[in-house]
Amino acid sequence: MTLRRHLLAATAPYIGFVALMFLLIWVPNTFEPVIRNDPARNIDIPKDLLHEMRVKVAYNDEEVFFRFELPTEEPAWYHDYWIYEGEGKWRRQGRSPVGREPELMYEDRISFFLDDGHVPEFGKWGGFVTVSGREMRFFSEEASQREVREHPHLGPRGVSDVRKWLPETREDPHDWRTIKSEQELAELRRDGYFLDLWHWRAHRSNPIGWSDDQYIQDYRWSDEGRGPYTTNWDEEEQRPTYMFDQEKTGQHAMRLEKVREQAYGQQDYMRYALILGNEEIEGNAAIFDPNHDWQVGDVIPRRLLRVPAGSRGAIRANGIFRDGAWLVDLWRALDTGSPLDDKAVHHRGTYQIAFAAHILATGSRWHYVSFPMTLGLERDADIRAVRFDEAAPPWHRMEWTDIKLFYPGQIDWSHLISEAHAGAPYIAKGIPLRDGHDEWTLAQYAVQSQFRKEIRRQWAQTLFALVGAVFLFGVAVRIAEPRHAYPASDEEESQ
Repeated sequence: MTLRRHLLAATAPYIGFVALMFLLIWVPNTFEPVIRNDPARNIDIPKDLLHEMRVKVAYNDEEVFFRFELPTEEPAWYHDYWIYEGEGKWRRQGRSPVGREPELMYEDRISFFLDDGHVPEFGKWGGFVTVSGREMRFFSEEASQREVREHPHLGPRGVSDVRKWLPETREDPHDWRTIKSEQELAELRRDGYFLDLWHWRAHRSNPIGWSDDQYIQDYRWSDEGRGPYTTNWDEEEQRPTYMFDQEKTGQHAMRLEKVREQAYGQQDYMRYALILGNEEIEGNAAIFDPNHDWQVGDVIPRRLLRVPAGSRGAIRANGIFRDGAWLVDLWRALDTGSPLDDKAVHHRGTYQIAFAAHILATGSRWHYVSFPMTLGLERDADIRAVRFDEAAPPWHRMEWTDIKLFYPGQIDWSHLISEAHAGAPYIAKGIPLRDGHDEWTLAQYAVQSQFRKEIRRQWAQTLFALVGAVFLFGVAVRIAEPRHAYPASDEEESQ
């Protein structure tokens, strides 16, 4: 047998074993990759990790105005409907699912946090400071509704999930359960330790000309007063409370096939949104008639729109979809007179701001966000608000500021400041998020961070295979090494 054949015959079993090890690792990761959508773990990765938005800001002596342009290929202005299934039964369609709502019954939204410097972490690290733990709603490790309802602070307020909160509202910033006392929370709020949240919704506020108004402190709370929508449901009778006024709209209900085709146009809101009118706005709602000849596929909005009141009704809105983008105007008094849930802005002031957008019929955390930015009222800043004296903002003379949005995944503040995050020492030194990151790399990290355990396991398997391959190959070569006959020594000869 030649030397080559001898080596091949001796090492073949070991080479085959090494090949088998690689196949056992490579095949599962090829046909079932580590990074993939996993609804059971609340993971749905958008096709595009980045998105664009533009903004202009203007103000006069009394009000501040924001104008947004948000492109989207599939605009969504329907939201959350009751669908008649026959025999008196109505089915709800339009809950916030994992990823996209399959019937596109989930509205587009634009929102932003606004601060005046009283939340110092926000200006450096943006909305990530509001995502303080791994048990947030729609995270892979979300807290159970039962546990939240039993919490002595959240449960009595009707809360059943964990939403955004600021670190200083907890005894342990990583644990949502450790909420500080009511007195401590009140003192923090009086000191301005909260974020103002402007929240425009394409269905639940836009048709009546308002934006929702909320704030973040120990939870995502609504401002004081009446909101722009409520639930259209009679719990006792198990049916809607209101239907469309046939005399005003030509219908008692929408039709499901038309909803699916988006046959009710965005500006034809009197036929897809249900409005309780008053002296300020025209309504189109009538008391539900159980004796009407309801047909399978009839559709009635689950949300009843109404004029908001109090601090929650401080922001006016006008949104129109045209030419492939939402054009949305929001405006509010410079100072609403509600210092416990709104941040006042003033001439020559500088503020911190961060944006978010929900598009493609996605809700909850399936959205795009921006880095924190600065807003200056006639001050140099990332966004410079222009002062005007005319009757309306001079939008045509103003330049857009481009906002790059990115997918934030399940990145949470507790992870960012932990030893497991390589950037934690930089955060400890107060280095802002934008120093060392761009939107693309952060979006990539956001995707990968949802699979930390799986990626580490794959690395360990690969390393084990490589080390095993080197070791076995060395063993094989040693075993296959030819045995040569050497002449006997003189001592051996003499014996």
